[in-house]
Amino acid sequence: MAAHDYYSSGWSSQHHAHDAPLPPLPPGSQSSSGPTNIATPASSSSSPFDDHSYAYPHHAQDSQQSLGLETDYYGKHGKTQEFADDIPLKTQQQSNPYSPGPEDRLPGPVAAEDGGRKRRSKSRTKRRIPWFVYAITTIQIGVFIGEVIKNIVLTKLPIAIRPQFNPMIGPSPYVLINMGARFVPCMRFTPGTQNVTWPCPNITSSDPNSPSLSCHLPDLCGFGATQTQPNQWFRFILPMFLHAGLIHIGFNMLLQMTLGKDMEQTIGPLRFALVYLSSGIFGFVLGGNFAPDGISSTGASGALFGILALVLLDILYTWGERKSPRKDLAFIALDVVISFVLGLLPGLDNFSHIGGFMMGLGLGLFVLRSPTALRQRIGDEPPYAPVKPSDGVLGGIAKKPVGFFKGRKPLWWAWWLLRAAALVAVLIGFIVLLNNFYKYRVKCSWCKHLSCLQLV
Repeated sequence: MAAHDYYSSGWSSQHHAHDAPLPPLPPGSQSSSGPTNIATPASSSSSPFDDHSYAYPHHAQDSQQSLGLETDYYGKHGKTQEFADDIPLKTQQQSNPYSPGPEDRLPGPVAAEDGGRKRRSKSRTKRRIPWFVYAITTIQIGVFIGEVIKNIVLTKLPIAIRPQFNPMIGPSPYVLINMGARFVPCMRFTPGTQNVTWPCPNITSSDPNSPSLSCHLPDLCGFGATQTQPNQWFRFILPMFLHAGLIHIGFNMLLQMTLGKDMEQTIGPLRFALVYLSSGIFGFVLGGNFAPDGISSTGASGALFGILALVLLDILYTWGERKSPRKDLAFIALDVVISFVLGLLPGLDNFSHIGGFMMGLGLGLFVLRSPTALRQRIGDEPPYAPVKPSDGVLGGIAKKPVGFFKGRKPLWWAWWLLRAAALVAVLIGFIVLLNNFYKYRVKCSWCKHLSCLQLV
């Protein structure tokens, strides 16, 4: 899948550092062309996914001392430096600190002669380190190396060639089942699967008399499974770290290290991890309910489809600020369509894609900022910040239960009710599907067409 930068567009922030009140000019310093302490208007070209740095407001000081402030707020030792009051103003080679534009600088260790442009540029381009993406990618690559090693140990081959070739160029599907792939017979009691023989993880022959074709279900499932009650619920989680082959993990890691990395830098690791893990789990839960019981499933595709849903919401939220929103939307739509088509091929599970995308949309409504047009009508929101219990909506309600809701516009109430409804909907869907998987087991007769291409 192609990697694209979807965050090049801008937004309008109403709380930029330039809006901070400026101290009055010293007597006699008013220019003939008008006052100079004019607040620079908020930039309309920055993105809601940028990490903004905000200038600290100037404090009222003695007029001479204020003019003596060094324009580089943080000197060699990181502290504010001031000139002595007895230094003549003409010897201080600095621009007027009250002038708008480049001279109204953001804090940072940049030389005074840069006009503030370098510092402002650095503050806009500085991004968080995507620790979660780096960590999860490292784990997934390490697990894939472990898959290849185990396939070598069991079959003497790095990839599955016999009795069937793995088109993803990876281990045997029975090795993947033995390592934790989502496989319904290993997760619940399934009539007709316990008292039959299965291919062993070390199968390399299609000879019906081969001992590698006569394993019992516990031997195939591993992890201490029993013949009648396997109950390996962790197979809803573990498959996110397994991949079917080099092609499978290559496409997933490419998407993860591009769109996934950008999205984590945008919304932070906790929000990103919540959507990523929830989407991956929900995808396997949906597949466990409606995919054929005898098909195994692995991969981070469901989790990444949740991230694709976040990117899609961001495009729609910031449509008016993007240079070419239709092009951005077309790239995302192409990625989604190609992935859904690939999900129709044997060995891949489209339900993981569908479930992950649904969970990403539901959680995305809750964790992403409001659309730009809506924020302009109901009031601006602060930029993304690290999640803390004392911050955000819950923190505001806890500190001032009445004051937090006082004076809110009806549109604000409607939008937050929609966000809360989205969160409740995904929670209810998750609970209903788990109950159906273990208790009711209702199947969908036409759902097989969403996950398997019928060639005949």
